[in-house]
Formats: sequence, structure tokens, C-alpha cells
Amino acid sequence: MPRSRSTIFGRPDLLILLGLAAMTFAIYAQVIGHQFITLDDDAYIKQNAMVNRGLTLAGVAWAFTTFDQGNWHPLTWIAHMIDRQLFGMNAGGHLVVNALIHVANTLLVFWFLFRTTHARWPSALVAALFALHPLHVESVAWAAERKDTLSTFFGLLSLIAYARYAEARSNGRYAWTAITLALGLLAKPMLVTWPFVMLLLDYWPLRRFDLTSRKDVATKLWPLLREKLPLFALVATSAVITSLAQSHGGAVRTFQEFPIALRLANALASYVKYVLLAFWPNDLAVYYPYTTAGTPAWQIICAAFLLIGITALCFFQPRKLSGYDRFVHCDRVRIGGHRQELACCVIAQDRNSCRRPTDSCYSH
Repeated sequence: MPRSRSTIFGRPDLLILLGLAAMTFAIYAQVIGHQFITLDDDAYIKQNAMVNRGLTLAGVAWAFTTFDQGNWHPLTWIAHMIDRQLFGMNAGGHLVVNALIHVANTLLVFWFLFRTTHARWPSALVAALFALHPLHVESVAWAAERKDTLSTFFGLLSLIAYARYAEARSNGRYAWTAITLALGLLAKPMLVTWPFVMLLLDYWPLRRFDLTSRKDVATKLWPLLREKLPLFALVATSAVITSLAQSHGGAVRTFQEFPIALRLANALASYVKYVLLAFWPNDLAVYYPYTTAGTPAWQIICAAFLLIGITALCFFQPRKLSGYDRFVHCDRVRIGGHRQELACCVIAQDRNSCRRPTDSCYSH
């Protein structure tokens, strides 16, 4: 992918960045007056003995070796320790840091989209939606969800680094891609899908291969997969450690409790549910328990057809339809237990320069 004007920010772009930052912080600045809540904040901060010591060498060692709360996210524990060191038990300080990271993430969304699509105003619109969508409130206004904002920060940096690597491949740029991905995984393992996201980026907007060309698929796809093997190794390691941590915390259910068919059915229905919530964010909750009554068959069938249809439209649409603006959501559902999570970032398509959607960011 050749260098383009998208790599240089002009005055309009700086004004957009300033506007996005001001708008986002103005909305979320109110969290400075909020308090900790009883769900997770006690275990992560208020009653956590290691976190309450602040940042110490013993605390850092603990962060990398503990499976506390059924998670392995050492960078998140260290971030909580730093907050405790700086703000004590003032919840507003912890939450303002969340808000500032969310502001930074909003700017990174614009930077990434504008760099890769060259579409200024669609990129700005998507960044604004990312900043203000109600699905993201939980990740910003809840102290224990620092793992979301922090992993997204490094995840976006990793995507930007990968876009730079695709422009001009070098060991240094690849190393930066891997390092930022590793840091994101250390904050939250939600980024295990990132190598696949990068493969989607290779298709659009980086256009490193073309699905309509059998020659491209045969000759270019394998090298693109091969270059990501170190990244796949990173996420596989994170997945194994996370599985151990979740098992240690009692979060993993057996196939006797939740058979594979039930998990797949729940996944299909949950994907569509979250897509609908993205369009109509009503009846949002912190916790979505699985209902013992199960999912009606008609919902499962409709969800499957809808997802297949969206996928087919995105990848096999005629070129004459490529002028329409569109967006897509990438959902990751934890189907092994009671809670589902959403990784969602809406991606714009410019009428002139963009042809395919891709995906990213926060969980809910």
C-alpha cells in the first residue's frame, strides 16, 4: 500500500481531533463525582490488599502471577495500583483516568480510519459514534472496567502499527505491532481476534489481496497468514493462560452443564442481540444471564440467516454497490458461561475510496 496523504494531518484534521476530544471529555467529565459500585469494584480496588498497597515490586510480581477474580490481566492490575497510589480511594480520580483513556481511544479511532481509508468526515463520524455510543458507558463509568479501555488503547495502537507495517514492511514496524498487541492482551484477552482482524484489514482497506481473484487467494493469502504466525502465537498463549485463569475462578462450565449445541445457539442469538443493541441501545444491563428456558428455535434460525446474509453482502457484493456508506460490528460472544461480551467498533466506508468493512473494539 503506497504512502498517501492520510499519513499527514492538516489543520482540518487537528480541529476534528480537538473537537472529538472536547466533546468526549465534556460528556464523561461528570464521572469525577461518581462513586465505586458494589459489583467488582470491591474485589478489584476497595478490598484488594495488593492493589491497596499502591505500586510496589511485590505488587507487580503478584499481578503477573495471580489468577485473582478468574482473570489474568497483569497490566490492568498495575494500572489499578497506580490509580490507588495517585488517588487513594477517591473513585472520581480512577474514573477520570478511564475517561481520559476513552478520549485517547476516540482520537486513535479517527487516526486509524483516516489513515487507512483517506475519508476524513466518515472517519470523524465513526469516531464520534464510538465516543458517545451508550454501549461504551459501562467501560468508562465503571472503575473495574479499566481492562476494557486499556486493552482498546493498545489494540488500536496495534492496528495503526500494522497499517504502517503494511505500507512499508520492516522488522521494527512488525515488532511494534506485536509489542502493542501483547500489551493489549496483558490488559484484557479480548484482543485474541486481532490477527484475524488484521487479515480483514489486508482485504479492506489495505487491499493486499482480492477475494474476486483466485490467483490472489492462492498466491497472496498464505504469505499474509504466514507473516502473522508470531501474532497467532501471542494470542494462543494468552488464550491458554486465560482458560486456566477462568477455570481457576470457576467461570468455565462443562459440556454436561452447557452442551455444545446450546452454546452455539446462544452465540447466534447473542450476536444478533448485540447488533440490535448497537442500533437501538435499549434495556442495557451490566449482566445478561442465560435464561433456563433457552432460546426459541425461530430466533436461532433467523439469527443464522441474518449473519450469513450480512457476511455474504460484505464479501460478495457487486462493485456497483460499493458506493454506499456502510458499517459492520464485530461481536465476540463468550458462550461457555453466563455472560456475553461484545467487541464493537463501527467502521465507515467512503463513497470514493473504500470498498470493504472491517472491525474492532470495546466489550460489553
